[in-house]
Amino acid sequence: MIILHICCGPCSIYPISYFKKKGINFKGYFYNPNIHPYREFRQRIKALEEIQKIFDFEVIWDKEYGLRKFIKETFMLWDKPGKRCERCYIMRLTSTVKKALELKASAFTTTMLYSIHQNHELLKEIAEDLSYHYKIPFFYEDFRIGYQEGEEVAKNLNIYRQSYCGCIFSEEERYSKKRKKELIREFKK
Repeated sequence: MIILHICCGPCSIYPISYFKKKGINFKGYFYNPNIHPYREFRQRIKALEEIQKIFDFEVIWDKEYGLRKFIKETFMLWDKPGKRCERCYIMRLTSTVKKALELKASAFTTTMLYSIHQNHELLKEIAEDLSYHYKIPFFYEDFRIGYQEGEEVAKNLNIYRQSYCGCIFSEEERYSKKRKKELIREFKK
């Protein structure tokens, strides 16, 4: 059995379909202390609950709102988006690995590998490092190949689709024109 870290409902559609088509046994694992504000966190849980019912699979839930934990882990990185994302990936994937070990799973992976908006190579590198450190296989698949398919299914099912990764910093970056300009200047340096 593979533990599949799930960041949100829409991102889970293609990986779940992939596992089911291949006959791969898996359990979903929802652990996302990065998602803010609270209303967004609840909407994403609701969306994944809908996907769970439609696709009929098991999810291990961590529904604790993680604002304080996330801030503690990323506060000093607020102005370094790449480092902040790296810390967030490490947080969520480490928890996934520990859950996989607890459940005696054969491997772990994440739906974050589906998103065209995430740093795919960094995610892969972190997962491989955790795999080596904790002695549990990382199941790698470039799920981005099914990105458009997953988006269409989510639209057709009328599943809530978020407009930012989840963290409060990315929400600001998504909606603030001023912040976007600042980030562009920072990256050009």
